[in-house]
Amino acid sequence: MLSARKLLQTKHHDVEMSLRGVLRGFGLKVGPTTARSFAGRIRELVGGHPTLTAVAEALLAARDVLGEQLRGLDKRLCNQAREDNRARLLMTTPSVGVIVALSFSAAVDDPWRFRSSKMVGAHFGLTPRKYQSGETDVTGRVSKIGDASVRTALYEAANVILTRPVKGSELKSWAARLAKRAGMRKAKVALARKLAVVLHRMLKDGTPFAASRAAAGA
Repeated sequence: MLSARKLLQTKHHDVEMSLRGVLRGFGLKVGPTTARSFAGRIRELVGGHPTLTAVAEALLAARDVLGEQLRGLDKRLCNQAREDNRARLLMTTPSVGVIVALSFSAAVDDPWRFRSSKMVGAHFGLTPRKYQSGETDVTGRVSKIGDASVRTALYEAANVILTRPVKGSELKSWAARLAKRAGMRKAKVALARKLAVVLHRMLKDGTPFAASRAAAGA
């Protein structure tokens, strides 16, 4: 279900970007829109152009169908999360919602297959590459191995913590201090990696999120 949702989400976005590209070719710029205002803005631009109107209406109809099916899957996933003890446990963590919780718990499966919670960050490609040879010791970018959907979900959760008001999370303070030293991008990656460790420990212990414990580990 998560893979199907991601596919629908991607195709929905592709249709919107294709519409923007088609109109841009005729000198019509869509500009910033919301999910609700997008269709109205498109119809406003193509008014009086029969061919463009036909193309736009066909693509908008496809967008509507994709959006409807996407909302249907979102509803089913929300219902599944409510019935899943592990997902409900993970969602006690600030910024961790249905998609993050279900993606992480499904990918981890049995938390006891990892000897240490610190291994989970590497499993999902959130640790830096290391190259060592003789006197050379180079630390590169994150490896990006493992499940990309989980890595993306964790990064988006970290982004929410750092850029939006989050109550009762000492992880935000820790990540904010790191951002001042190393930059926002590196702080988000580090926070995503830390979230992987925290969520795995929660699954292993069966305990809800504890801000002080998570910050102490950081």
